[in-house]
Amino acid sequence: MIVSDFEKNIGIETYFTPYPGLNGKLRTVTEDFIVNEIFAYPEEKIDGLFVIAEVSSKNWETHRLVRELSKKLRISRNRIQFAGTKDKRSYSSQLMSFRNVNKKDLLNLRLKDVIIEHIYNSDKSVTIGKLLGNKFEIVVRDIDKGIQRENIEKIFSHLSKNGGFPNFYGVQRFGVTRPITHIVGKHLVKGDFENAVMSYVANPISGENQESFALRKELEKTNDFSKAFHEYPNYLNFEKAMLIKLIHDPTDFVSAFKELPKNLQTMFINAYQSFLFNKILSMRILNKIPLNKAVVGDLIIPIRDGKIDHGYIPVKESNLDKVNKQISKKKAFISGLLVGNKPIFSDGEMGEIEHKVIEEEKIDYRDFVITEIPYISSSGSRRALLAKFDNLDWKLKKDEINENKQSLQLYFELQKGCYATSFLREIMKSENVKNY
Repeated sequence: MIVSDFEKNIGIETYFTPYPGLNGKLRTVTEDFIVNEIFAYPEEKIDGLFVIAEVSSKNWETHRLVRELSKKLRISRNRIQFAGTKDKRSYSSQLMSFRNVNKKDLLNLRLKDVIIEHIYNSDKSVTIGKLLGNKFEIVVRDIDKGIQRENIEKIFSHLSKNGGFPNFYGVQRFGVTRPITHIVGKHLVKGDFENAVMSYVANPISGENQESFALRKELEKTNDFSKAFHEYPNYLNFEKAMLIKLIHDPTDFVSAFKELPKNLQTMFINAYQSFLFNKILSMRILNKIPLNKAVVGDLIIPIRDGKIDHGYIPVKESNLDKVNKQISKKKAFISGLLVGNKPIFSDGEMGEIEHKVIEEEKIDYRDFVITEIPYISSSGSRRALLAKFDNLDWKLKKDEINENKQSLQLYFELQKGCYATSFLREIMKSENVKNY
């Protein structure tokens, strides 16, 4: 089972299940990929500063949706907050908050393929990560008729017995068409703002549309920021904002970078952390260290009253059996490092893996203090190695779009921060990552 070069470039180097995948295709039509947040509603306050709303959209990436909403409402993007980002190629619903906005303005707002409803006031905003999870309704099409139910049952059985699937950051974290967010992040960590900015505004990537590819290639060759600004189409609006700054001062790459929305600036650092986490998780799987059973040196995170504890428990010979009993009861999970300037490393085999990945990248954890833009600095944390799936239901049936193929209909729920595409890659095992 071959892992694509694309996935290797984002740190995913192996599969978890030993069975062949179904291949197939995702998102043949937008309605094949539906994701709905399980909302954590802020409490209603009639005179609250924030307006809370459920925003449903089709074919809208979250950051670009926020930009258009801010334009329509004539407010700063910073006054719009959301709990989780959503991929463009989907139908999704998400909770948002709007600071100091009239409810009537939201009710009257018209934007293509966007519905805004269930509007109320609160004294608390929606913030990133403040959701309970996501519900998914997904159709995988173009499955060969030779695939039987037994093929699928083997994969699901393996995942269930092992407590879930590897909690990789999915391809959307890095950009499906232009997988560059972690590359920009690495330049930022190394203090190289010029290459960070140029990786974003230039840097043509095979697979993007011909127009933007040609324009980025020209900019990469000439460094003519004025020409690029006038020729870049309006849909490259973030790039154009950065180019304006560079026209005024071709050496001030820090100011150019700061033209991006703050949450997007932070996302580049997060993407690089995600890339490093994916490499750490890949190496653990390749070294045949279990994901659902702790070994000496691991750091486990307890779950108390259904909530994740903020402390880490080191695994030693003396508590190994007790820890693994807690893991089997789903009262704790094994964690992997999200590198930052205040890292908490594992010991033993897992610690060796974490240190090795950082050494291979030739970075120092103190580099995650970004002195030029302090608010994008990251202290780091730890993340579960396994992602569990709940309320799974599925049907293998004739594909109504292509009668010579089958389709797999899936219904499942994931906790926040877990990627449906990382679950699906274990089922599909497609060499063409764009199928995810």
